[in-house]
Amino acid sequence: MTKKPASIEAWLAELGNPSADRDYQPGHERMLALLAGFACHKPRLRIRIAGTNGKGSTAFMLAAALQSAGLKVGLYTSPHILAFNERIRINGVPVENTRLLAGLERIMPLAHCAGASYFETATALALDQFSKAGVDVEILEAGVGARLDATTAVPADMALITPIALDHQNWLGDSITQIAGEKAYVMQGCRHCFSAPQRHNIVTVLQSFHPGLQMCETDHAWGDLAMPGLHQHINASLAWAAIRQLKHDFPCIDLPAARHALCQCKAPGRLQYERAGQADVWLDAAHNRHAIESLLPSLKALADPFDAILVFTREDRSLDDSLELLAPYTIRLVTRHDDASLTPLRALQTEITRNPSGKFLALGSFTTVAAILRTLRS
Repeated sequence: MTKKPASIEAWLAELGNPSADRDYQPGHERMLALLAGFACHKPRLRIRIAGTNGKGSTAFMLAAALQSAGLKVGLYTSPHILAFNERIRINGVPVENTRLLAGLERIMPLAHCAGASYFETATALALDQFSKAGVDVEILEAGVGARLDATTAVPADMALITPIALDHQNWLGDSITQIAGEKAYVMQGCRHCFSAPQRHNIVTVLQSFHPGLQMCETDHAWGDLAMPGLHQHINASLAWAAIRQLKHDFPCIDLPAARHALCQCKAPGRLQYERAGQADVWLDAAHNRHAIESLLPSLKALADPFDAILVFTREDRSLDDSLELLAPYTIRLVTRHDDASLTPLRALQTEITRNPSGKFLALGSFTTVAAILRTLRS
């Protein structure tokens, strides 16, 4: 008898690379075949979120606001930082490993038969857990694009679109309008659709797909959000537009309480502050030029200047075009074209050794954030 894998990652490792985009397999056929193998009940409300940057932050804010009304909320985001079950939360709490393992034991044979990817199987696992828990609301963050993403294989009632920029060009197209066209499909079949501010040519693409799309102006009167960064006002305003609309369907939503919950919400890996001895370290998963540009207005409030800003990229993605933007905010700018587990840590340790009480900012993927956090937390 074949021994059962002992961990969630051991189960899912059978399906290949866990990286959300390197693992991307466009199309809904495998996902639909996988979901056909078990009962999955639609909640009272399902919300899909797509965009280039800000999806996770918006999803966390929206979930917190809905939870304040006593609604049971399932939140699916990706990728995770330290543990897989961060991806699947119910009322803000990651689902227990024992429940996920039991779910994988049932789902993995179906995944193999369907030829499903890691991300597709993780998405099915989230839907299974939400169904079994009887959540009122599901919030699904798209992995790559929207048209052929696993999260859009199931119907939804509401769609949110965060700022769109160039990213994942290998899959979504080389132009901003092509990428917008792919992400527009997050709105398919949805009654209510909201978008953060976008460039005019992006708005044209989105509204041609869904004429009822409502564009949300950014409210800059949020004050101090628990998630640092002025760019979070964009995400907060988008989540708030959704909450005000949902008030009509869910009278239990108390708007002042929802606004307070939204303001107090935190999501990991977004200008996350950590202490390393006497040094101050901020970590952010900014991994494209648009994300870097969004951070710039907030950097001087953290350090003026930083002793070092460290930028980590992987072999298929470069931030070379963003380095000139960061240079005025730091004494030293350190770049590494490798976000593997040890490289970010060693580079940061070198800078802290140089200045033990300095202020440092590390930018890269969630892999970068995880590599540094694991050691700082230990």
